[in-house]
Amino acid sequence: MGSGKKKSQEKGWPIVFIDESGYMLQPLVRRTWAPKGETPILQSWSRHGRWSVIAGIGFSPVRGLPRLFFQIHPKNIRSEQVKEFLQTLHRHLGRKFILILDRYSAHRKAVRLLQEAHPDWIEVVWLPAYAPELNPVEMVWNHTKYGDLANFIPADLDDLKQAIKVSLEQTRSEFSLLMACFRQTGLEW
Repeated sequence: MGSGKKKSQEKGWPIVFIDESGYMLQPLVRRTWAPKGETPILQSWSRHGRWSVIAGIGFSPVRGLPRLFFQIHPKNIRSEQVKEFLQTLHRHLGRKFILILDRYSAHRKAVRLLQEAHPDWIEVVWLPAYAPELNPVEMVWNHTKYGDLANFIPADLDDLKQAIKVSLEQTRSEFSLLMACFRQTGLEW
């Protein structure tokens, strides 16, 4: 990330980490409690509906505050959704940015297509293979799934989508939490 950090500071380009994750109707069971001597029971049934979310954490060398961007999709995230997300990011940031992401095939294809169409929009830094711990967005997923939505049993897909949206919007407003996600990676700003 060294060259990306240097360019970000020299040219004032934001740095954005992106990743995606899926959220299922099946609850993610964490610790629960019950009265002494009684087994805790979480009522659920077998359902396979899901939402996919793509998110990015952006760091501006000028403002210094992290920002969370996200989109929710009804199907798996593919290169077209990644490209759409990057275009939305570019419109929102209003300038060239440094993109840091893993080597997922949808990422590689979307970046290639976007760079062919708009070579001056992004500069790409690829994370090393099998290193999710270097991406702060992974910590956002961890916080949302194992914190906010742990043991949550949605009534339906709309209920799940609303819960995901609320959790991510709350996370978006907690700058100290976003900075903690970044510090957890061990990378230096």
